[in-house]
Amino acid sequence: MVNVLLNDLLLNKKNSLKKFLVAYFYGISFLSLSQPLKIKNNESGILSLGVRTTVSLFNDSETGNFGTGAGGQFRIQLAERVNTDWFFDYLTADVKEIANRTDYHIGWSVLFYPYLKEKQLFKPYILAGHCFDYTHIVENSNRTNFAERWSSAVQMGIGTHINLTQRLDFTVMGQYMIHLGNEIHPEVVNNQLVYTNNHNHGASLEGHLLINLGIHYKIIDLWGGK
Repeated sequence: MVNVLLNDLLLNKKNSLKKFLVAYFYGISFLSLSQPLKIKNNESGILSLGVRTTVSLFNDSETGNFGTGAGGQFRIQLAERVNTDWFFDYLTADVKEIANRTDYHIGWSVLFYPYLKEKQLFKPYILAGHCFDYTHIVENSNRTNFAERWSSAVQMGIGTHINLTQRLDFTVMGQYMIHLGNEIHPEVVNNQLVYTNNHNHGASLEGHLLINLGIHYKIIDLWGGK
């Protein structure tokens, strides 16, 4: 099965991604019914793995209305009220119906839980973090006409875990990401796509709203239960 998924990945990234997500959901659903997680004192030290889907709402109408994508992440909880989230996202979006935009995010966030109680179904949190971003915009009919950008970004937002079992949780999160760098502005001039940026006006604070849906499985309590 692994070889089939790897071969499909080379031939069709979208189909293989869907197969991976389905296999992951089935796998963690099975694991969530296995032996309970051994926790010592509190949830500090818990390592969890997950996948997520993302919708990106750009505030720059010239770039595109929204993008969609998927990614993966892992969490390492530092204290009972403090968790860390390390993630990677792959997003795509149409640009003016003549080009395609691709964004790669890799970064981290700190999660703070203001409200805790035993056996809570919903576990709300606030977050703040940082990521590195790579953007690539290419014209559909002319692949040599493209623009790219590396930038840094900060994000903050709110979310909640929905604890399905002791090991398995579903997460809903909304965050606003602000890019600390020059933004690419695609424009159509004489039926051709051209790119401008704001180098002459300094760094911009372009950003976008991200909506994330994820599912996570708690693997082990690293410095607690044995």
